[in-house]
Amino acid sequence: MNLILFDVDGTLIDSQAIILESQRRTLADLGLVHPGREAGLAIVGLSLPQAFRQLLGVDVDLQPVIAHYGEVFGQLRASGEWDSPLFPGAGATIDALAARGDVALGLATGKSQRGVRHLLDHYGWHEHFVTLQTADTNPSKPHPGMVLTAMAEAGAAPGETIVIGDTSFDMAMARTAGAGALGVSWGYHHPEALRAAGAQHIADAFEDVIAWIDGHVG
Repeated sequence: MNLILFDVDGTLIDSQAIILESQRRTLADLGLVHPGREAGLAIVGLSLPQAFRQLLGVDVDLQPVIAHYGEVFGQLRASGEWDSPLFPGAGATIDALAARGDVALGLATGKSQRGVRHLLDHYGWHEHFVTLQTADTNPSKPHPGMVLTAMAEAGAAPGETIVIGDTSFDMAMARTAGAGALGVSWGYHHPEALRAAGAQHIADAFEDVIAWIDGHVG
């Protein structure tokens, strides 16, 4: 059985609007300056402590920032005004792969378990994934812990595992764990950064994702 591990933000769902707005509101409420869209998207995929440390530097007390960010993000999501839609083809791809007998699916994401459960509830995906690796139960990407734990839970070897993601953190995590690394071009890091971090291929659409998986499983 081959294991396919998907990142979430920037790979399956386009969550940049709510993430950036949560960052901006959080920092504004605390009297801090947001460094801009590019910097805000560059940290997507990291766990919150690492993300805000990279965004704000070493001289900021992160505890109130992280706590307030969680409150702001929850309020925006509950308002129903900040949608995080699936990227075109994502839903059909997950459904098709979940129905196959030669692959098992997992998630490896900087989201919390709570955020992942919300995603699975929203799309009815609870039965699709055999392993869920999140930022609150693993070291932050690009540490390989998420992939190693997922492989152990699924009974998959590194050569039987593919990580699919949109950031250099995903690619570095995959390669350090010995897994395959498939980047996607529609997310939050440039394809050049993905290649530099170890991506073996860059998919431009989910049809390309399926084709690459078909060429590398078994």
